Amino acid sequence: MARNKPEPVQVIKQRRDTALAHLAGGIPYIEHLGIVFDRRGDELTAMLPFSQKLIGNPILPALHGGAVGAFLEIAAQIELAWAIYWPQMEAGATGPRAMPKTIDFTIDYLRSGLPRDAYARATVNRSGRRFASVHVEAWQDNRQKLFAQATGHFLMPQADD
Repeated sequence: MARNKPEPVQVIKQRRDTALAHLAGGIPYIEHLGIVFDRRGDELTAMLPFSQKLIGNPILPALHGGAVGAFLEIAAQIELAWAIYWPQMEAGATGPRAMPKTIDFTIDYLRSGLPRDAYARATVNRSGRRFASVHVEAWQDNRQKLFAQATGHFLMPQADD
């Protein structure tokens, strides 16, 4: 019995990166904020590059709470969507994908966001047929010193969405 020759690693990586770009491209606010995603295997890290437009308090200066909140919610939503669609993409599925919809999102601002790049990583705590819970943490220079964290609940897309 002959085995199929495996795809080259570069082809697989390109397919995954293209799928992630397509997934993130469905949210215009990602481009507005300049958020980019770094994918290592099935783990995503969101990065919010510093821009002067993100400053909310110029006296401190500190990142605007709304920009931080949007960054956390986007990181959580993309992580959840990636977790849902990763197996489907690997099986060769293509086409438009419905995104999970936010039910609620609670943010803990732990300290002021400094005027520099920020990073966030989300973890899917529970993902069922209709509902998912995601936790996301954000840091700047030191992964152990979070400046914000959040927990969100999302309505999962249904087959007819």
